Amino acid sequence: MASRPAVSNFIRILLLTALPAEAGKELVVKRFPLSVAMVALLSAGVSALTFAAEGKTAIRVAAPALASAVVGWRQVEATWAGDAVIEAERQSTVAAQTAGRVMAINFRPGDVVKQGQVIMRIDPAVAQQQVAGVQAQVAEARVGLENATREYSRFKELFAKNYVSKSQMDTAEANYKSAQARLNTLQASSGQATTTRQFADVTAPYAGVMSALHVEIGEMASPGTPLATGFDPAWLRATAQVPQAWIDAVRRGNKAFIEVSGSTQWIPASRLVVIPAADPRTHTTEVRVYLPSSVMGLLPGQFVRTHFVTGTARRLVVPADAVLRRSEVTGVYVLPEKGKPQLRQVRLGERQGDGSYEILAGLREGEKVALDPVRAGLTR
Repeated sequence: MASRPAVSNFIRILLLTALPAEAGKELVVKRFPLSVAMVALLSAGVSALTFAAEGKTAIRVAAPALASAVVGWRQVEATWAGDAVIEAERQSTVAAQTAGRVMAINFRPGDVVKQGQVIMRIDPAVAQQQVAGVQAQVAEARVGLENATREYSRFKELFAKNYVSKSQMDTAEANYKSAQARLNTLQASSGQATTTRQFADVTAPYAGVMSALHVEIGEMASPGTPLATGFDPAWLRATAQVPQAWIDAVRRGNKAFIEVSGSTQWIPASRLVVIPAADPRTHTTEVRVYLPSSVMGLLPGQFVRTHFVTGTARRLVVPADAVLRRSEVTGVYVLPEKGKPQLRQVRLGERQGDGSYEILAGLREGEKVALDPVRAGLTR
């Protein structure tokens, strides 16, 4: 059996030949069996082993290179930013079209409703009684019309034989036409009552999300009573008030982005609509910025920032990933030719549509910055 030093040297030779030698951080493994250290090092990605004096084993671990970007001047889109509020282009409040007590509510605020689904049901008893009453009147009018028709036919035969006068003939004809008109009127009322009975099931006019419920089970509803409010999340827009000094530039640019709090990327607008009217009190013009239908998660009434493209400008920019914010300090880690990354405080300008920041002070063109400032700060 081979001696322990021989086995240890053999393992060291295997590690040294199997793993490439690269620069990295030196770790010292002390008072542990070599087999345990070897397993730990292999799982941690050890690149090379060197042997120090005094019986200690020095381990050189290769640290992956820091991702970086070069600071430079770029031609970017100049924008004017303003506050805006999200609105639903399709928002409706359904109302009762028949009288009755609310019997069932199938959806609550926040629920997704498909087009044609029954939102709630109103007691159809009153509507059914109206239908029954009108149908009885229709039957009565139909009997009256049959009687008037027979009488009118007899009077025509008698009038042809000069057995009745002209005035009697006119009266019979008038009774016949009156009975016919009354039947037509009652048939129309019967159709209206039948349609009203169908309104006992309140359905969604389009697919969307219910945002408000105005009644509860047991309450009475009458025609015109608001029942529920909903909106279509696929049809949203941001409404901003643009000062008159910028409205011409906004109209010429005809392009905008929407910035949502907490998001790193701006949302490009699908189209703009400049309302052809100005507010005489605030001297602003309303501009509607429509969002793509693929954008989800925004709600009516939510506060956002709109960035209207007004032209182009040449600016010194840095990627947003390179910016480090600590309390009131904003900085980046600069990667010099030699040595450790250095934290440098910078002054940022406007944020750009691609997520980068304009640099007003603190960096020069051509300098290299780390895209992972947290990891760059841990580098020793």
